[in-house]
Amino acid sequence: MAHGSDSVKSIFLALGANLAIAIAKLLAALFTGSGSMIAEAIHSFSDCGNQLLLLLGLKVSKRPPSLEHPLGSGKAIYFWSFIVALILFSVGGGYSIYEGLHKLSHPQELGHEYVAVIVLLFAIFAEGFALRGCIQAINKVRNGRSFFRWFRESRQSELLIIFSEDSAAILGLIFALVAVVTSWITGNPLYDAYGSIGIGVILIIVAFMVGLEVKALLIGQGVEPHIKSEMEEFLNEQEAVEHVYNLLTLQMGNDVMVAIKAKINRSEDSSVEELINFTEKEFKERFPQTMWLFFEPDLRD
Repeated sequence: MAHGSDSVKSIFLALGANLAIAIAKLLAALFTGSGSMIAEAIHSFSDCGNQLLLLLGLKVSKRPPSLEHPLGSGKAIYFWSFIVALILFSVGGGYSIYEGLHKLSHPQELGHEYVAVIVLLFAIFAEGFALRGCIQAINKVRNGRSFFRWFRESRQSELLIIFSEDSAAILGLIFALVAVVTSWITGNPLYDAYGSIGIGVILIIVAFMVGLEVKALLIGQGVEPHIKSEMEEFLNEQEAVEHVYNLLTLQMGNDVMVAIKAKINRSEDSSVEELINFTEKEFKERFPQTMWLFFEPDLRD
């Protein structure tokens, strides 16, 4: 969880790419009359808003603990990530499907299709560049896991959002490109409408998957499984700890709360309190994301 700067960098990369793409798509949509291009333009502008919300969430999540919020505001990033998932579902997916259905009932001949093709190819390149930056940030915390497993286990909702948005954007762009080219070749504008509907379906599926993951974080999840295993292994290696009965963790944005119940190896040279304090110090040095640590010595679980 020490890669907050990588998350911010990924968000800014996505924001810059999406803003340039959104403007280009909008101009192409107005020029060609393509429903797929309109859907893609709305999608890109929606993504720009989403990235601004993620930046706001990251800023709020860094507020220090207070009397009103004694555990800080780290989970604020989960709230704003959930809002982003809702926007992706409604504005991105919903509008794209609506636009496609509208074009099906009111077909409109396309014009200057080559403009749409050029813009879509540029957009694929720009989105690919943004996705590459996001993947580089993910690889620093993936620890050899597959992308699907990382997606299911990650506690960094901002990276989940950016990765999902960029991936969905590239799939949507490919759909739009195929739809526009097919309409251009066949002279049938209905293929363009189908492309818009396909984009909407992709966005809704991605938004639903992201929403499920962020909901779990909002309810409360512990650290990633591999990190918890490392914590347990570290505690079992400590001379002061004879046996770990229980280890509970709670992810709070970038910070973590840890509760430990263990049997202490008593020593004639040090009191139980001193042994616990030393273990806590070593634990926080090994896992610097630990903001709150509660250690309960006991003889049984």
